[in-house]
Amino acid sequence: MGDYLKGKKWGHWIGVVVFVIVVCAGGFYGHKVYRESHPKLLTETQIKNNLGIHLSRQLISSQKNLEKKYTHAEEDSDYTIEHMFVKTNPYKTSPLTALAIFHTDQAARVSYTVVGKTNGTSISNDTTKNSKTHRINVVGLYANTANRVEFTITYADGHVQKKTIMVQTQALPKSLANINIQVKMANKEQMAIGKNGLTVFTRTTKEPFAIDADGQIRWYSTEYNQHIFKTLKNGHLLILRKQNNSQLVYNDLVETNYLGKIYRNYQFSNKTSSTENLKAKHKSDVETTAIHHDVIELPNGNLLATVSDGSKFIEDTMVEINRQTGKVVRVIDLKRIFPMDMYAQYDATKRSDGKVDWLHQNAINYDKKDNSIIISSRHQDLVMKLNYETMRPIWILSGKPKADWPKKWQKHVLRYANGTTINGGQHDARVIPGSQKDGQETISIYDNNYAVSYGDKKTTKKYSAGRELRINLKTMTAKEVWSYGQALGTANFTDRIGSNRLLANGNFLIDFGYLNAKNGDASNIVEVTREGYQVFNVELSNLQSKGYVYRAYRIHIS
Repeated sequence: MGDYLKGKKWGHWIGVVVFVIVVCAGGFYGHKVYRESHPKLLTETQIKNNLGIHLSRQLISSQKNLEKKYTHAEEDSDYTIEHMFVKTNPYKTSPLTALAIFHTDQAARVSYTVVGKTNGTSISNDTTKNSKTHRINVVGLYANTANRVEFTITYADGHVQKKTIMVQTQALPKSLANINIQVKMANKEQMAIGKNGLTVFTRTTKEPFAIDADGQIRWYSTEYNQHIFKTLKNGHLLILRKQNNSQLVYNDLVETNYLGKIYRNYQFSNKTSSTENLKAKHKSDVETTAIHHDVIELPNGNLLATVSDGSKFIEDTMVEINRQTGKVVRVIDLKRIFPMDMYAQYDATKRSDGKVDWLHQNAINYDKKDNSIIISSRHQDLVMKLNYETMRPIWILSGKPKADWPKKWQKHVLRYANGTTINGGQHDARVIPGSQKDGQETISIYDNNYAVSYGDKKTTKKYSAGRELRINLKTMTAKEVWSYGQALGTANFTDRIGSNRLLANGNFLIDFGYLNAKNGDASNIVEVTREGYQVFNVELSNLQSKGYVYRAYRIHIS
């Protein structure tokens, strides 16, 4: 009986111990689940520290001696129309440009023309003011050519003087010379090229370059560029580049021009870059940076950039950067705006480095009409317009069921009109300026038609297209009003990157950026009319690793 009672007693305590272990284990597991589903977000201070954004004068200082030389030429009255100071590739990074400096006895305006090899390929530009000292940026030279450059000097009293010079350039580097550029269609009369239009390609890596209607490279930079290539209001360019091409990450956002002169340099820390990438053995695997897809200029002159904040969640934060000081004046962590389950429980895509790319924001566009921004999220198959001051939604374009959004957001969810397909993995979302009227506005997108989370599962992977959709805020509907690409089928399907831009003459320039699914080493850029007729079609191949065309722009040299 005593043994029985002892056994019963021990059994009781064993049960208590087991119960405690189970409860503790359950509590630990429950806490772990809670912790994972309620991740602690970084503070604004932490994000700013991780980004480490600051103005640097290093690149500007490296140009100091060159700039001193050109300033002396401007002060030297011996340089005249008959004896110009001419320097090809003046800042060592833009070989198909030249700087011409000379003086005139009277105030005058100057224009130049780089004479093209065929009709419709000459590049002409005018200066905007009368002066006696002339510093002319010549852009659009041919490689390995004695270029004929014609200057026209128009004096204040109306008389005109002309001067022609020859500017010799070097051959293209192998990395560009080996790219196959095949122009399949070029209707120069219907293309939006004007007197100085070129088609420029910004790439996921390697040199950016621009071609004329014949497919001849007429501008390039020797500095590797990633994603960001924007024209600012002052005519300068905003480019994301490396300090030198051998470095691992693109952490220099520079304000520059086509000649390569640098005016500002915003540097970023490496802290937000993937640890896996920084330890990669092959340099082709490490081209990542704090800024990842887009930067825009706001009306106040500041810059709004898409960044990764340094946490395990990437490509889901924006920062507003003071243009003059380089300081971050606003942090927008989209994790604090979207429902928590969208990032805490995201599993539609996986990364080998363990980072969570739940949003993959690939575009920002500002709409001055209502002080709003448009964002595009590839991994949520989402385009969304938000009030920039409050960051509250104005409308939401998504295949995600309306009932799955927070109640306070449901009234902002658009309904796709009959005949309008759901976008998937889209890029380059923009409001068409001037389209806002009577509670409606038109947006353009490049629709990859690649369903990541909520895209159209029936049509996914069958084609990609440039599209315009009309947003009606009275009926809360989105209706397709223009599209091009579906008829091209799987040959032009791209599961990533791409752009769609409305041009000045009403045509569209569409970049089918990632062709050849094995390595994406080919891109197809077409200019089409609103009626769907191609007026320009160029195929690029042998673009090298990650050298595919991220976006294509039609630029007008100024």
